[in-house]
Amino acid sequence: MRIEFSSKKNRTGRIISIAVIAYTVMIGCVALHWTGSSPRTDDAEVFANYIGIAPQVDGPIVKLYVKDNEFVKKGTLLLEIDQRPYQYALEHAQSEEEALEGQIIDERRVIAAQTNGVAVSQAGARNAEANLKKTNALIDQAKAAVGNSQAGLARAEADFVYASSNLHRIEPLLSEKFVTVDQVEQARTQVEMRRQAVEQARSEVKLSEASLQSALAQFEQSKADIDRSREQVQQSMHSVTTLAPLTSQRPGKMSAIETAQYNLNNCRIYAPFDARVTNLTISEGAYAHTGQQIFTLIDTRTWWVIGNYRETQLRTLRPGAPADVYLLSAPNRTLHGTVDSIGFGVTPDPDIIGKIGPGLPDLQRTLNWVHLASRFPVRVRIDSPATDEFRMGESAVIVVRSSNHPISR
Repeated sequence: MRIEFSSKKNRTGRIISIAVIAYTVMIGCVALHWTGSSPRTDDAEVFANYIGIAPQVDGPIVKLYVKDNEFVKKGTLLLEIDQRPYQYALEHAQSEEEALEGQIIDERRVIAAQTNGVAVSQAGARNAEANLKKTNALIDQAKAAVGNSQAGLARAEADFVYASSNLHRIEPLLSEKFVTVDQVEQARTQVEMRRQAVEQARSEVKLSEASLQSALAQFEQSKADIDRSREQVQQSMHSVTTLAPLTSQRPGKMSAIETAQYNLNNCRIYAPFDARVTNLTISEGAYAHTGQQIFTLIDTRTWWVIGNYRETQLRTLRPGAPADVYLLSAPNRTLHGTVDSIGFGVTPDPDIIGKIGPGLPDLQRTLNWVHLASRFPVRVRIDSPATDEFRMGESAVIVVRSSNHPISR
């Protein structure tokens, strides 16, 4: 009986051992299959985009509207820098632009007066040209008068010669009684009349010649007037100024106004997106410097969990695959996400390939009995995240589900 009981006990032990081994193998196969089809990593952290809030103008902070770790909506006023210097700069730039416009208006009036001066000078030049033409006509008229008076003098001299010859011819006939005393007296009277006519004709010749000389003098004067009026026209035209030196200053004045307005607007800083304020370590009265960060805004619109997967698991991962995310702060709550991207590069291990730099690689002679797989970052985007559910840098676990197809290379 003892032999049969011992034999029966040994058979039961072997069956239990075989069952345990089979169960262990089965569990191992299931775990291996599950791990291969749904890679898991607990080396993950929560990540989000963030920006440092740095003012674009200098000045003391007169009002701080947010607190550290506060949630703010897009367009919320964060802080205000003393805007008085920039308001004064804007008013100064505007006054400079208004002064320039006043100068342009005054210069336009001066140019209008100068243009009128040019018109007056041109009218004077035309008048001088008309006087020159009139003087030419007077010269022609005086020349004609000289010709007529000279012809009249020639006729008067011819009549005087004829009357003198007739008197000399009939005077001897008076003693012979061939002519009467009256005829001789008439002949003498004719001679005297012809002599006076000659004198009058000579006077007319001198008068016409004097008129001709006067006309010639007026002609020379008219020519001088024309030259002088033309010079005045040229001088008045050259004296007309332009608006180009003033109008060319307009872009610079407008640029100064826009720059001053831009600086004034930057005295008030608004939230560019829905965000969480963090690393706020200043208070009102602090002096803000251009480009120096005051605090940080974490973009709460999109959250990622970045997990480091071994390189042997990458072939089973692909962008777009669904993933489950578990936060260490809430391990029983399953968050859903999507694989957004898979990293394609990490810093090479200097213990394996040495330091890569200028010149030749620095390779170390090492003998590693155990070769560890490299890890690459996998970014998982959280679907429909809540604004108060995540904290940047929080530890997490990622399980990529149904990732049976290798990624395309």
